[in-house]
Amino acid sequence: MQAREHDHLGSGDGRLALSVIMIVRNESSRLRRTLESISFARECVVVDGGSDDGTPEIARSLGAKVSNRPDWIGFGAQKQRALELATLPWVLSIDADEVVSAALAAEIAATIATGRHDAYSIPRLNHLCGRPVRCAGWWPDRVVRLFRRGTARFSDDVVHERLLHDGTAGSLREPLLHDTYRSVSEAELKLARYAEDGARSMHRSGRRCGPWAAPLHGGWMWFRSAVLRGGVLGGRDGLAVARLVALGTSLRYRRLAELSRADHR
Repeated sequence: MQAREHDHLGSGDGRLALSVIMIVRNESSRLRRTLESISFARECVVVDGGSDDGTPEIARSLGAKVSNRPDWIGFGAQKQRALELATLPWVLSIDADEVVSAALAAEIAATIATGRHDAYSIPRLNHLCGRPVRCAGWWPDRVVRLFRRGTARFSDDVVHERLLHDGTAGSLREPLLHDTYRSVSEAELKLARYAEDGARSMHRSGRRCGPWAAPLHGGWMWFRSAVLRGGVLGGRDGLAVARLVALGTSLRYRRLAELSRADHR
């Protein structure tokens, strides 16, 4: 118990006894901003998935510990690799397209100083083409990202990984700023990659479907995002989010249907 009372204390320069962990690949265009936003942490661990754009060099220049792991085995497993390299009492998991504001940094410092819980969810303020979106199910988009090391691990999911934690959970108020999609074309490319990974994961788990599944599931996701979650009230951004959500779902089930048909050939 004595160790826990002081596990928030940082080094002599005032930084927190906090390990920030990240997985990256070809993120040179925005990694610097992300790393500069977590300079309050004593340790940053970056697991690189085989970048060829100078990402590892940028990370090292800003003091991060970089591990090169190009043998991609999914988001969950890659993040677990990063977690296993962390050495400090508290861990904050973020992505290269996320930024910790000064207000969130201050809240994190105050939170781990008291350490009332073992894990904390943080609301994410998602952005589309540089604009914050607070509708269509994109807000508050809570994710568990801050936790006491040794009390949590990442699931093995290839996409949409989860943090599995023990102990009690609390919540923070200040948002994590998420530059979700900088353009519609970037969104469509990402959704296509996630759909491929997601469909293959579903197929491996025994899921099968026919050609009807893509329009059915895609249509339902559009209705839920646009109508039930208020996307229509958000104007063009809300409707754009609804379209992207529906597109990602439709692509995933379309690919699963293709894999299902291949089983019978």
